[in-house]
Amino acid sequence: MSSVSRKQLILEINGKVKLSCDLKRHLSPRTVGTIMRSLPLEGNSHLLGQSIVYFETDVDSGIERARTEFVKGDVAFLPSTGSFCFYVGNVKSAKKMTPIGKFTDTDNVLKNVKSGDVLRLYEETT
Repeated sequence: MSSVSRKQLILEINGKVKLSCDLKRHLSPRTVGTIMRSLPLEGNSHLLGQSIVYFETDVDSGIERARTEFVKGDVAFLPSTGSFCFYVGNVKSAKKMTPIGKFTDTDNVLKNVKSGDVLRLYEETT
């Protein structure tokens, strides 16, 4: 259930698999607001090692509440490339990123994403 402070989104992989993802406004209010106004977003997936799946967008937002350490399930935004990063493992990044939310992937579906898969992020409407 979405609220003012938490927005539930769907991360769709190749138009088939759907994962639930929560953007949390209290983590980075300005960035999450910018993202919500930019939805839906779509891009080709890229892999960074075995711990990060990401896709680039044209969302333009500066760094906010920067962190370099993330754990499995975190969602972060990398302002320099407009990338959404989904963590499938614990990572200490060389780049500072903006924390924006969490996803629930109990089946570890993101580990099966291949480079070039189409990722789509949107708010589910009922």
